[in-house]
Amino acid sequence: MAPKIPDSVEELRAAGNQNFRNGQYGEASALYERALRLLQARGHAAAASARKLLRTTLRGAEVVPVCRSPGMAPKLSDSVEELRAAGNQSFRNGQYGEASALYERALRLLQARGSADPEEESVLYSNRAACYLKDGNCTDCIKDCTSALALVPFSIKPLLRRASAYEALEKYPLAYVDYKTVLQIDNSVASALEGINRITRALMDSLGPEWRLKLPPIPVVPVSVQKRWNSLSSENHKETAKNKSKETTTAKGRAPSAGDVERAKVLKEEGNELVKKGNHKKAIEKYSESLLFSSLESATYSNRALCHLVLKQYKEAVKDCTEALKLDGKNVKAFYRRAQAYKALKDYKSSLADISSLLQIEPRNGPAQKLQQEVNQNMN
Repeated sequence: MAPKIPDSVEELRAAGNQNFRNGQYGEASALYERALRLLQARGHAAAASARKLLRTTLRGAEVVPVCRSPGMAPKLSDSVEELRAAGNQSFRNGQYGEASALYERALRLLQARGSADPEEESVLYSNRAACYLKDGNCTDCIKDCTSALALVPFSIKPLLRRASAYEALEKYPLAYVDYKTVLQIDNSVASALEGINRITRALMDSLGPEWRLKLPPIPVVPVSVQKRWNSLSSENHKETAKNKSKETTTAKGRAPSAGDVERAKVLKEEGNELVKKGNHKKAIEKYSESLLFSSLESATYSNRALCHLVLKQYKEAVKDCTEALKLDGKNVKAFYRRAQAYKALKDYKSSLADISSLLQIEPRNGPAQKLQQEVNQNMN
């Protein structure tokens, strides 16, 4: 459970003073900064108090402990890049207040220069949002993510961070929209897949079966954004492309939890419903999401293979049926669908071999017997 965050100027200042005495100057600076914002937001005319607090803030951010000699004073970063790098290091060390203060200084420096660098500014807002999220300050996290997205729309990290903050605040429809937007950009982002699954169940519980009708509009991601993301993360996408053929291998290395199995089942059922409606492309997405949670169910592969067949993606169908048969050597549907795919690829020998294997399991399978006749005719 996240620690209670002080909600008054006096408490924030006292907490800042305590951190200052403990030598935690970045933490102190962040607290003084929040006190300043709160004081200014209330519309107080206490300008003198605000100026005094600002002086304390600046001293807290840049002070050198008195036990150090003047020659040992650390050099203060004087560039946006150095401040961001120092903030990143503090974040990795778990010093989120320190990191937030450094990102704040970098933002001020960048804005004071008046140079238009929206991508750098967006990254700094997004990074500070990550600090707020770690400290349980979801409201400020959302504000910073929104600022980052205003500068560079459809950036994945601020979308994910804002979604997490919305989820923590139980604003599930807004969280769903952000997770879904991420998946439009890259449908392999695991945290978005996990998030959308959690949120879907929460929405079903809170809003009932018509929950989709009660969602805010989901923005359509422009193709240009998807292309930009593809070029920026080409290595990541190469790895993602391998995931399909490695799903079973991954499952062997890491047994899915009971929760993962349940989520996979829900997603598979959603895929089945889409197949009934004839929406095979969307069904493939659902089956693929299901397999990311648990790739131990043969039927999920053979169901996805059916979609590939309908869409004339015969090689993909063969791969999925092969994975299905590795998990269940008597999966009749997998044998039949792979035989169909081999027939379409004019690999009649392999098609007949699968039909033969199927008929050994179900000798009176009518569709398989008919397919056997068709393949034999094509060979003659």
